[in-house]
Amino acid sequence: MMPGKRALISCWDKTGVVDFARGIADLGWEIVSTGGTANRLREAGIHVRTVEDVTGHPSLLEGRVKTLHPAVHAGILARRDRPSDVRELVACGYLPVDLVAVNLYPFESVARRGADMAEALENIDIGGVTLLRAAAKNWPSVIVLSDPGDYAGVLGELGRCGDVTQGFRRRLATRAFGITAHYDAHIADYLSPDHTLPPETALPIYRRRDLRYGENPHQDAALYDWNDGTAFRLGDCEQLCGPDLSYNNFLDMDAALGVVSDLEGIAACAVKHTNPCGVAVADDVRTALSRAYDGDPVSIYGGVVAVNAKVDEEFVGFIREKSLFLEVLVAPEYTGEALRLLQRRKKLRVLRLEPAAWSQAGRHRAVRSVRGGLLLGDADTATTPADAWEVVGKVEPDTAVIESASLAWMVCRHTKSNAITVARDGMLLGVGAGQMNRVASARLALEHAGDRARGAVLASDGFFPFPDVVEVAAEFGIALIVQPGGSMRDEQVIDAADAAGVAMMFTGRRHFKH
Repeated sequence: MMPGKRALISCWDKTGVVDFARGIADLGWEIVSTGGTANRLREAGIHVRTVEDVTGHPSLLEGRVKTLHPAVHAGILARRDRPSDVRELVACGYLPVDLVAVNLYPFESVARRGADMAEALENIDIGGVTLLRAAAKNWPSVIVLSDPGDYAGVLGELGRCGDVTQGFRRRLATRAFGITAHYDAHIADYLSPDHTLPPETALPIYRRRDLRYGENPHQDAALYDWNDGTAFRLGDCEQLCGPDLSYNNFLDMDAALGVVSDLEGIAACAVKHTNPCGVAVADDVRTALSRAYDGDPVSIYGGVVAVNAKVDEEFVGFIREKSLFLEVLVAPEYTGEALRLLQRRKKLRVLRLEPAAWSQAGRHRAVRSVRGGLLLGDADTATTPADAWEVVGKVEPDTAVIESASLAWMVCRHTKSNAITVARDGMLLGVGAGQMNRVASARLALEHAGDRARGAVLASDGFFPFPDVVEVAAEFGIALIVQPGGSMRDEQVIDAADAAGVAMMFTGRRHFKH
């Protein structure tokens, strides 16, 4: 038992606090508490001293100022191994505080539900953050608890050993500083006009799950949720069966959902290494998958597939018919029989994503790491609909071809630059992704499409600096080229299209994806 020890407990989230307080009280600790927490502990029969008893001062400003007093903070911050600190405490009649258990006002949830500014400001915790930071700063002497999930571990060590190890104390302090940084990041993001990019920031993210490894087995990785008001998070997908998801699975899922969420009607998208390799729209989900498969039956093997309609037995039947191995399948719903059949495929990860979330897929702020820093920017969610494109040159495109152009353009913006896509009749026929020059990407896409390129649409994520891509497209019989325009040689490019009898449209917007 540890006589003379003092704990300060003040919790908005009172999960487990009664059992924890009772446990340390049974070990002989004195408990100091505030407001609602003190009332809850008293109701449970636990003896509590109020902060006002300790400070000799009433709370002020409707509770805005309670713990901001030297009797509290000197007791927390006093260094036990420094005699001058101890003498000052004694001279002032203050006692050391050996444990601080605090969690904060729910600013994040209040702001997320659309509270007005006045309510949001009232839910910015001041005293709680100050208590956590003070205790975490003095972690060699003070146990700091910022998460109810740590109560049992601390109580167990106190009961077994009468103290908490220095290693555990340091981990608790690290957690507390992480929580206060995260908390302030939410406030800064909320107050930022139009969520503009700030001059300095702590990213408002928290770890959702650890992953087996990163891109390769020798790399560590974890999934973090980005709390910037985004309605949909990839971690919200419900896994129905299959092995744990990997780092690369999440990247490919995000890419597949980005494509499917941009398409109208029943759509299927297969992704390999974050690039779409099969995309199609159809009247039913099985046909959508079969047409996506026909676009590239080789690359889809071992890929990730997203569909935006209920998966049925016919859909699963196609997978079995083709002996198609997939890493991940994501859909809004599954029939009972379809799910039963899919569960037999032990290596397939099957996930369900709420139908309402599909329109939100891919909408987030983009963060990329560079050596010694981060690139932070808006995700590319803007696009230009086909009815806003400009027909350039002398050849008028056919209406039916323009419908295919919409799919080609949508898929192109989700493909690594330099990106070229070829599509026809609601189906992706060829992709050229990530090449160092646009002609190489065009040749890859067109050669993959082969004879099917005749009468199809070619889309490019960036403008053509020279007429060479037009010339290659004409060799394969492309009927329409869609590109942003804006090259200093646009006139030469348009003349080449006219000479080849190929229609051309400018979208006025590029979509590089690095």
